[in-house]
Amino acid sequence: MKSFNSFGIANRPILDFVMELLNQVVEIIKNEAEYRTTIHSDQGWHYQHNKWIKTLKQNKIFQSMSRKATCADNAAMENFFGILKQEMYYGEELVSYKELEQKIEQYIDYYNNKRIKAKLAGLSPVQYRTQTNQSAA
Repeated sequence: MKSFNSFGIANRPILDFVMELLNQVVEIIKNEAEYRTTIHSDQGWHYQHNKWIKTLKQNKIFQSMSRKATCADNAAMENFFGILKQEMYYGEELVSYKELEQKIEQYIDYYNNKRIKAKLAGLSPVQYRTQTNQSAA
């Protein structure tokens, strides 16, 4: 089973931004997904917009949404953002938006491919998932 991850960065929440990312996901999964696809989000206005919901339904994507004021529903992402801020942001000088964007992209690459975790047998997330997928095959 393949797993696809993507992220985007914008300086303000606009519908076109999230729709562009959703359309990228749709292109990836339409020929690759073996099982039901689920997209989880918070209750941001753009994830409740008719255009977003219609696109999910047209592509048989299940929508999972956090309950209002319940950050525990999205604990994995909240944990990641906490780690990101702690490891790359706190105590650093303010930089331009473009520099911040580059630093976040570099950090996500580091986090996924190089940063080891004890809970993942001392492997990075990508190394662990690759090893797990190879063992299952």
